[in-house]
Amino acid sequence: MNLQNRLHDMTLDAHIQPGQLPDLDLYMDQVIQLFEKTFAGLKREEKEKIMTKTMINNYAKGGLLLPVKNKRYTKEHVMLIGLIYEMKGSLALKDVKKTLEQARISQPESDTDLNVFYEQFLERAEQETEAVRQSIQNQAKVAEKAVEKAADPYVQQVLLILSLLHQSNLYRRAAENLIDDLPG
Repeated sequence: MNLQNRLHDMTLDAHIQPGQLPDLDLYMDQVIQLFEKTFAGLKREEKEKIMTKTMINNYAKGGLLLPVKNKRYTKEHVMLIGLIYEMKGSLALKDVKKTLEQARISQPESDTDLNVFYEQFLERAEQETEAVRQSIQNQAKVAEKAVEKAADPYVQQVLLILSLLHQSNLYRRAAENLIDDLPG
């Protein structure tokens, strides 16, 4: 399979959609099962865990989650865990906490509607995923032309990998700078 086809077929993103969330509160095992099912396409290895009890307990102990009642997690808890999952791939937990605190979505007395906030995030994420997919395909074409005469067929792929990692680092650094500008 050539690189363009591979890029077209790869799963880049997944999110728990509000419609997936039942009207009933969930126990931790059910939350974990929901995350495992939703994000299964993002796993690099079958045995990889997307979410664990330890992770969720650490989020709760670290003040990242709203207080849990009767060991049951509401739709709001699941949305928050989804946002934390999204951020923890690139940020330190202290930065995740600071970001959530500034958005006031991880606090019981919050004046931010988490449902509306999460819907806005999902809309942006969908748009950004398509823009990034197109950008990656364009970068692959550039890498392909740059190394047309190379003897090693993987040079093009390695150049694309390095380019993507560099961009990832630039985006992470920009996010960290914005976090550092938040009050508190």
